[in-house]
Amino acid sequence: MFTSNDGLCGIGELAEGAGVTVKTVRFYSDRGLLPEASRSAGGHRRYGPEALDRLRLIRSLRALGLGVPEVRRILDERHAHGTAGGEGGALEAAVAGRLREVGSELRALRWREAALRLVQEAPPGEQADRLRLIGAVSVPPSTAPLVRFWRGWLPARMPARSAGAFLDVAVPQPPDEPAPAQVLAFARLNALTLAPCRPGTVQPQPEAHRAAGARGAALLYTGLAEAYELAGVHMRRGREPHPGEALDAFVASYTSAYGVRDTPGFRRRLAGQLAADPRLDGYWELVAEVTTAPGARPEPTPGSAHDWLLAALTAGTGAVPDQGTSPRQSKRRVSPGLGV
Repeated sequence: MFTSNDGLCGIGELAEGAGVTVKTVRFYSDRGLLPEASRSAGGHRRYGPEALDRLRLIRSLRALGLGVPEVRRILDERHAHGTAGGEGGALEAAVAGRLREVGSELRALRWREAALRLVQEAPPGEQADRLRLIGAVSVPPSTAPLVRFWRGWLPARMPARSAGAFLDVAVPQPPDEPAPAQVLAFARLNALTLAPCRPGTVQPQPEAHRAAGARGAALLYTGLAEAYELAGVHMRRGREPHPGEALDAFVASYTSAYGVRDTPGFRRRLAGQLAADPRLDGYWELVAEVTTAPGARPEPTPGSAHDWLLAALTAGTGAVPDQGTSPRQSKRRVSPGLGV
């Protein structure tokens, strides 16, 4: 190459040297990525010796999936600073952005693969239902419907930080490499949060929301998060509900929200209130399925931790749970706080 008297080469020679087509060289030249040194008397493009390295770099960057604007920024920095990345880090930024995009694409592909297996493995008569559920979920799956659902239950004017902390706990993130069963559970969770409630079947908000107000609700949710975490330690060890630090933190979250003292009488009233409040056990059961890998032991959820603590509270006060409002008798019941 570059054997001519003027030290330049034509578009065909450059394309051959870089292992690309003439059409590709012309494309990059027309977009200003590959400047021409001059034109021949007949109007043909002529390129200088530096064009080959530049074209090879363009080819490499494009092979990584980088767009023309990103390639342009990298080339400009290389020209200005004499390095592939440049002092401004355009190459690093472009690669990091592309990695995020590829990660999202891979998650979408894994979701589709698991969804396809879910349909393929469906028992006779269940394919149509599974297709309907899967079709309502975006790819990659979005948690936006779940977030909207919970925002409708949170107390009005609740501080944004407290609401955000609750959503972090209440809204499960779809696994990056889901099993078919996890795809089905998330699709059912999505459908559950989108389905309208039948009039009269669910209270607008738990009693704790109305009694505590926005400021009290922030204290309530913060305290409940700590209590659920403490209860989760006992649940992972297979321990039955019992008095102790976890139960005390659970009760303290309500006394702080209500501005009252922890007394035996308050605990009895609280046990009755929580037993009568609506619950949504079906939601938390699906959360456990979404977040648990096949064959693994389910992790405690705020819902299951709430049940454990309520059982400990009920046993400690001698109260008898209302059998008509047993958590397992209704899938569309909502409990207060993080146990909603």
